[in-house]
Amino acid sequence: MTELSAKEPHLPPGREVTLPGRGTIFFRELPGPPNAPVLFLLHGWTATADLNYYTCYEELGKHFRVIAPDQRGHGRGMRSSKPFTLAACADDMAALADHLGIATFIPVGYSMGGTIAQLLCHRHEQRVRAVVLCATSGFFVSTRQERLSFLGLHGLGLLARITPVDAREKITERLYVQRKVMNWEPWAAAQLQQHDWRLILEAGGALGSFNSREWIRSVDIPASVVITTRDRVVATKRQIRLFESLPNAIAYYVDGDHDAVYAMADAFVPKLVEACLSAAQRIETVAE
Repeated sequence: MTELSAKEPHLPPGREVTLPGRGTIFFRELPGPPNAPVLFLLHGWTATADLNYYTCYEELGKHFRVIAPDQRGHGRGMRSSKPFTLAACADDMAALADHLGIATFIPVGYSMGGTIAQLLCHRHEQRVRAVVLCATSGFFVSTRQERLSFLGLHGLGLLARITPVDAREKITERLYVQRKVMNWEPWAAAQLQQHDWRLILEAGGALGSFNSREWIRSVDIPASVVITTRDRVVATKRQIRLFESLPNAIAYYVDGDHDAVYAMADAFVPKLVEACLSAAQRIETVAE
């Protein structure tokens, strides 16, 4: 695991809001320039908005209004007794936009966040004007080994549901300690400590079931796809297949691994800004 910033980064203001019928969600926000397009930054599995995007906030905030929520069970994200689903995360984002009075926005999804962004396009198409997908895919399982791995996560999530709270807390602490010794700095490890690991495990299982291949070609809006060409988590060929499935997409390549967003921030962040600006500009072209 590549070491994150040793110094706690400067983070935008954050707040919690309660979404009726759903729960309480935490997000960070940058106002951006007047009348700027709105980005929803959707983080990856086991991360938080800060862990995923702390290198990106400042540069994206120069051009966009930025909303960066923690997803269900991640960091300070929404807690729920219901099983984790990616569709519920997408619906959370639409509900948050309603609460904030945001009519339309551009989802920017990294890894798991990319699946939520795709579902937003599919389930809330009137809200999504363009989409930016990073280091992600339209599916994550095609081999027997992958299927068994994701089934294992699903099984652990089910087990966590019937595990006493005190035992769950011990498991969480054990996982936290394991993470902490993997070169994570205190500010980052503290965010991991806030995870609900039952929901995290269920989220892993949900990723194994995700498949947008039957409908992704119908997402005919401006799309930018940031492809990490040395990715050992989400195979580059799967990222390219997703790009090729989108009718109105432009690809942006970063010669890095799955952690390029912070491990290669000097290369990744400008590419992400370019991808977001391109998506926003093409909305205006379509409108004309």
